[in-house]
Amino acid sequence: MQEYALYVESGPKKKKTMVHVLDLLGLVVRGTTTEQALANVPDAIKTYLVFLHSECKEAVEPSAPFTTRIAEHVMSGNWLAEGDPTGGFAPDFLPLSVTQLIIYLARLDAIHASLLQEVAGLSAEEFAAEPADGHRSLRRIFEHAADSEYNYLRMLIGADKEIQVALKFALHGPIDMRATLPAYWEKLHSRLAVLTPADLGQFVPHGQTVWSAHRTLRRMLEHSWEHREEIRFRLESTVQGP
Repeated sequence: MQEYALYVESGPKKKKTMVHVLDLLGLVVRGTTTEQALANVPDAIKTYLVFLHSECKEAVEPSAPFTTRIAEHVMSGNWLAEGDPTGGFAPDFLPLSVTQLIIYLARLDAIHASLLQEVAGLSAEEFAAEPADGHRSLRRIFEHAADSEYNYLRMLIGADKEIQVALKFALHGPIDMRATLPAYWEKLHSRLAVLTPADLGQFVPHGQTVWSAHRTLRRMLEHSWEHREEIRFRLESTVQGP
């Protein structure tokens, strides 16, 4: 039976918690307490396996039984339960193979396609509308997600003028960003696809945090997946009503 190792980050009181399933890179699960986050993990794993099987065409079996175990629980440091504990997780510092890179880029492409599919039927007004509950608009979620992806990449390779220009046009150009984001995402994909074996194994310090290709891909995938789920749940709730 498959066993998935869980990498958990929370404060010492085990309140706000994020769980990373690094065996399924890209899957991250939140909860207002550690207990709730861990309880959410099984369903989240099943959802992600279905996505990998149907959208990424990966050889996974969504209905196969599995177990989980806590491999690491970080409870000290800055910005806990936000995805990037300062010290990272042990697997963050494993060299990333070219084969893994290809798989993860395909996942990222599929998440991007799914994000656009979720909002494809909305008018420009609906896409930009600020919810009455105070949450940010779908447009602002897309802006945040796109900007964060470049920042994660920048931690590994430094500034890239071409990608910056594509990002600025996608977010602030005269055309609906749903039409311009694919060109930006393609720039990201192309830059990641040419990472050399040396790039894939390097460590890049930024203050107290050390970045690697593995860590960069993890955060790009996790962050996009988390917002994909946020948008999906919001739109489903809107359709179903109170």
